[in-house]
Amino acid sequence: MKKIYIIIALIGLSINTKAQQTPSKKQTKSVLILNATAHLGNGKLIENSAIGFKDGKITLVADATLIKLSNAFEITIDATGKHVYPGFIAPNSTLGLVEIDAVKSSDDKEEIGSINPNIRSIIAYDANSKVIETVRPNGILMAQITPRGGRISGTSSIVQLDAWNWKEALVKENDGIHLDFPVTFSKSGSWFEPGTSAANKEYQKQVEEITSFFANAKAYLADVSKERNLIFESMKGLFDASQTLFIHADTEKQIIDAIQFAKANDIKKTVIIGGFEAYKSADLLYKNNIGVLLKRVHDMPENEDQAIDLPYKMAKILADKGIVVGLENSGDMERMQTRNLPFLAGTCAAYGLNKEQALQLITLNTAKFLGIDSFCGSLEEGKDATLFISEGDALEMRTNKLTHAFIQGRMINLETHQTQLYNKYKEKYNQQ
Repeated sequence: MKKIYIIIALIGLSINTKAQQTPSKKQTKSVLILNATAHLGNGKLIENSAIGFKDGKITLVADATLIKLSNAFEITIDATGKHVYPGFIAPNSTLGLVEIDAVKSSDDKEEIGSINPNIRSIIAYDANSKVIETVRPNGILMAQITPRGGRISGTSSIVQLDAWNWKEALVKENDGIHLDFPVTFSKSGSWFEPGTSAANKEYQKQVEEITSFFANAKAYLADVSKERNLIFESMKGLFDASQTLFIHADTEKQIIDAIQFAKANDIKKTVIIGGFEAYKSADLLYKNNIGVLLKRVHDMPENEDQAIDLPYKMAKILADKGIVVGLENSGDMERMQTRNLPFLAGTCAAYGLNKEQALQLITLNTAKFLGIDSFCGSLEEGKDATLFISEGDALEMRTNKLTHAFIQGRMINLETHQTQLYNKYKEKYNQQ
């Protein structure tokens, strides 16, 4: 009997700790943000701005000193001395797919098997994940929910981070398929005890396997009288350009082979994820109009002969070559680390890019990669009112302090279980 009571107590605890802020209701009153410095996300800046939105859409983006403001807006927010930004976007993310790494039943980020293009990450997305509420106070308001594991991990989808369930969260369904390109070298050891590297003797065989799979999928789709194959059918979007092929690759040979692979299979839309040695094949990337979502730049170089600050400078190096660059944050503790995404962009600004270029890495550039730039990623009239106000520079850890945040025009609650604990014990010790 004691064991039964313990189990019940644990279940009750897990339910209680999963509580998240109640999603906001649809915008009913028009809002005008006045006098803030507006960082538009497209490289432009308005020092004294007027940003207005109604019914979830931006209706006004202007210099407040050059226009005559009417009383058309029902709510006015005086943001003098503050900054307004488009909502940041976290690509290649497992937010909502894992709650606690050590609890297997809360981990739904990967499927059994190696070739899974038919796996849809969105149906496993938990909009009530407690981790989600920890990223919004830093301005991350959208994410690309991406599966892991296998050679072809599955299909990602894009969500906004204020919803009751995955259907309400959905912004774009099945935007792309993720391919982990075979590695050229395998490494042993860990971050605290580095091992050795050895050439992957199976590399060519593994490349041939995915080449054969793509060829078979293409042949299947071209055959009008066929027996249904759901795995092959899920590849259709790559060949008709309605989906993007996200190729996870880091080394120079991987990237070069991945580009040639995409060309050989007539894939119209390709993005490299990771791209640690993308600078070595920058000309080829530019020639083929392929962008790069750089792996977490707060990292060490991969090889001993590389400059210690190479990860910090990578965005600048690629941008100077004309390559569209974005940032992603996969790796150790990636869900918890998602909140640090704006500070990765800040580091890129400290190492060569100007602040508006660095902002594009996590706003408009990423939106372009995900195929959602027509309605989000920048502060422009007609786009979704997904934006926030910060007391200072949102790319700087010390000054990124949000006062307001809106998702599709809805003002969201920025309180988290962390701020609740802070206020609780602050009150306790202030009483003593």
